[in-house]
Amino acid sequence: MRRLPPIALLVLALAVPVGIGLGGGEASAGVAYASPYTFEQTFGTALRLVRVDLGFEIVEKDPAAGYLLFEYRSPESGGKATQGAIEIVDGRAGVHVAVQLPAMPQYHEQVLLDGLVKKLVAEHGEPPKKAPPPPADAGAPPADAGAPHG
Repeated sequence: MRRLPPIALLVLALAVPVGIGLGGGEASAGVAYASPYTFEQTFGTALRLVRVDLGFEIVEKDPAAGYLLFEYRSPESGGKATQGAIEIVDGRAGVHVAVQLPAMPQYHEQVLLDGLVKKLVAEHGEPPKKAPPPPADAGAPPADAGAPHG
């Protein structure tokens, strides 16, 4: 059996953690929420949360495209600003909200999103109730409609 030279073992020992770090690192996917409120309510509330309630500087905003870019500051980072984004998309399935803070652990994104959900309820009341979906067989004839009785 052939043994690896010590330098090869060192390279391998260093390469495995790096490979794992690159493949399994934070992908910065952010957190998402399906808002039951209108696009306008959700976007306006997100803007007020970021700028007024939290006091973060808005770097760029585009209501037509549905995004806010801001400087996020956390006591954990020593007050150092990192980039943050909130994207709000009005689609057929409803209003989709995504929060991304790529330089921070994901729980920061979740805390920000939870704050938005609470603010939406506080400002606009409980979300409207969705009508229950019709039963799957709503328009179908009864199962025994064509069977002879006898």
